[in-house]
Amino acid sequence: MGGHRIDRTTEDIMRELTAILRELKDPRVNNGLISIVRVEVTNDFSYCTVFISAMEGKEKAVEAVKGLKSAAGFIRRELGIRLSLRHVPALIFEATDSIEYSANIMRILNGLDSKGDKNDQQK
Repeated sequence: MGGHRIDRTTEDIMRELTAILRELKDPRVNNGLISIVRVEVTNDFSYCTVFISAMEGKEKAVEAVKGLKSAAGFIRRELGIRLSLRHVPALIFEATDSIEYSANIMRILNGLDSKGDKNDQQK
């Protein structure tokens, strides 16, 4: 039964963090296409790891993480206000390159698709 509660709370935290990120005024966070890829909450709700990715690459995600770490207190307070949790978990932000990686895979697949179209036209 506890697993369902953790999953539901994780989804709620991810939804609210996305909304809070849109409201932040830090240029390190707002200057690019930043996305929350995944949120992991510990079983006792003491820590929440938030994985951040940027379309521009991992360097931009690392820069955004620096801005988010400086605003972690504000973000945690906003989460406490928006969610009715007894204890708001401490936020840990980590950069990942998953959006850039996915975009690269899509470019490769699209390249294969266009080569397949050329071969079909030659037959």
